[in-house]
Amino acid sequence: MTELDPAPARRRWPLALPVAGLALLVAAWSAFWYYAAHRAEADIAAWRAREAQAARLHTCAREAIGGYPFRIEVRCGDPALELRALDPPLALAAKDAVLAAQVYDPRLVIGEVSGPLTVGAPGQPATLTATWTLAQASLRGAPSSPERASLVFDKPLLARLDRGMPAPLAAAEHLELHARMAGAADSSAVEIALRLKGATATLHPALAQPTDGEIAVVVTGLKEFAPARLRAFQAAGGRLDIQRARLTQGAIVVAGAGTLALSASGRLDGQVRLTVVGLDRLVALLGVDQAVAQYLAQKSGGLTVDRLASGLDRLMPGLGGAVRGGSGARIAAAGITLLGEPAELDGQRAVALPLRFVDGAVYLGPILVGHAAPLF
Repeated sequence: MTELDPAPARRRWPLALPVAGLALLVAAWSAFWYYAAHRAEADIAAWRAREAQAARLHTCAREAIGGYPFRIEVRCGDPALELRALDPPLALAAKDAVLAAQVYDPRLVIGEVSGPLTVGAPGQPATLTATWTLAQASLRGAPSSPERASLVFDKPLLARLDRGMPAPLAAAEHLELHARMAGAADSSAVEIALRLKGATATLHPALAQPTDGEIAVVVTGLKEFAPARLRAFQAAGGRLDIQRARLTQGAIVVAGAGTLALSASGRLDGQVRLTVVGLDRLVALLGVDQAVAQYLAQKSGGLTVDRLASGLDRLMPGLGGAVRGGSGARIAAAGITLLGEPAELDGQRAVALPLRFVDGAVYLGPILVGHAAPLF
């Protein structure tokens, strides 16, 4: 073989072509990623401008875009949100937030938030704080027209700040909140599902013990939770359809479904059909046994335990023995049983009766047990 023989050069071409093709592919993908990152930056700026017009101000002390080569990742240091349309306005702040989307599926955004989250009046010390071990969010669709969204928390804890020290208000082992548009993109009907595990709260003794729950509702006519929006929601005939609800606390199980709306004065109107296991325990927890006993005494001309037990025995033989020698709560629950209907839930004996709201007045069956505060 002479020095002028071109054969070795020709043999190198099969090796050089794949390398050149790969280099071109990497260059093209890099150009596409940088274009997508630039579009994401422009979309975020446009979204912030729209939010600002609605008096919702989103800020980041530090912001960076990364995630090359397959993701668009936006990291926001010290994220803050001011809700100036509320009365009074609120300011929220967290430690860190990360939002990410795959380059090939930009309509699905997944995020994580690091706490603590603080809540208070703008420019004033925070009054509430929230912490968690894990907080994740996801959004399907464009920010201006979302299709569905989810929030998931592990071990969330909400506390009131008293001179800088947290006083627990509510906590849970696990919390999930899912929402999606129920109809067309411009529809005002939203399906919302809430799941709780081991939830507790200090607002009422009935919430002190760990509770598991699942609630699925359809909200029609409400696009934003604010007092002004609630007035428009009421005027437009908006409603909340409870498709299913279930709460379990020890031996107490409550299941229900119904529809609620708002009266002209901003108070609840509507009815939820309840099925309850452990009604005597529930009556004691809610503290409505005295109201029940007074109602029964008025309607019966002086209801005695023996008369109540006899009535229960006629309804279901042997049921009257549950109240003879029982507590006031058990007697009150037995009285409500007479007003309700026998039912079965999870293979256990239960009572079915309506929970009614009449312009904020709360009735368990026909018995007035309290009043709900106006929402606007």
